[in-house]
Amino acid sequence: MKFLIVSDMHGNIENIDKLDSVFKEVDGVLCAGDFAQFKKTETAKPVLEKLVSKHESIFSVIGNCDEPDFIEEIENQDISVHKGLLFHEGFAIAGSSGGSVFTKTTPNERTEEELMSDFKIVENSSASCTDENGHWHNLIIISHNPPRCEKLDSPAPGVHAGSPMFTDFIKKYAPVLVVTGHIHEGAGVEKIGDTTVVNPGALLEGKYALAEFEKKDDDWILKSCELKTL
Repeated sequence: MKFLIVSDMHGNIENIDKLDSVFKEVDGVLCAGDFAQFKKTETAKPVLEKLVSKHESIFSVIGNCDEPDFIEEIENQDISVHKGLLFHEGFAIAGSSGGSVFTKTTPNERTEEELMSDFKIVENSSASCTDENGHWHNLIIISHNPPRCEKLDSPAPGVHAGSPMFTDFIKKYAPVLVVTGHIHEGAGVEKIGDTTVVNPGALLEGKYALAEFEKKDDDWILKSCELKTL
């Protein structure tokens, strides 16, 4: 099972078209939001329409540059995992939209508590979906806002925009993969406990990632997660 991972398209349609060969080889697409160009929220819908034309299995949230009610647009396209828990091919996929309050110049900035409330469904379902250690089976999290990391949440040296509460959540439930975005400078792959976290970088800048899983009994094992550039 292979996923294309994208984020931060910011109004750019051309780079989605450049991924045509990749769309054909993957089983699904994980998108961490920011469809719209900064301060041009009207650019979001054309990007969404282009993206959904490329693949049948897309799972997405929206970003801080997208209007909050753009959630309705991705729900209408049946690709939203915002505040939800969607089961697909043995995976459980949950999501959170928007960015933490930081610059206060974008339309979808939210408090850390508001962002984490999007995962209530994961917490409420944990009794039936976790192992003896409280870890989820085959859980993928898509969150535009990153957890507190070593570098994936860092827009500049010594500056971190990620959520410590999200990091604690990851350590508690041990998703097999966390997809994030938001911080263009933070493109990379790192580990939080047993969880692989990937910020693919901005597709606006030609950056994306590929994750490949293999099945072992009833568990999906992450075989590789690699950054790519157009």
